[in-house]
Amino acid sequence: MSRSAVSNAPPESFSAPQRPLRRLTLELFGIIALKIAVLMLIWWTVFAPQPKPDVSPAAIAQRLAPASHASTETRP
Repeated sequence: MSRSAVSNAPPESFSAPQRPLRRLTLELFGIIALKIAVLMLIWWTVFAPQPKPDVSPAAIAQRLAPASHASTETRP
């Protein structure tokens, strides 16, 4: 009797668990790829390296030099 129950089982029931697992795998990879893309977008918009300031000696001298209009206003 058990022999007939096993032989009457449809062969589709053995292959059915593979499809949900494959779909779950694809969904997880899609979610991971989406998260990586969002994190890269956040990095490039918020944390991307800013342009470096001019550190040439002339630029530093101009920055540190006293303002010309301030010296004329302090004289009485």
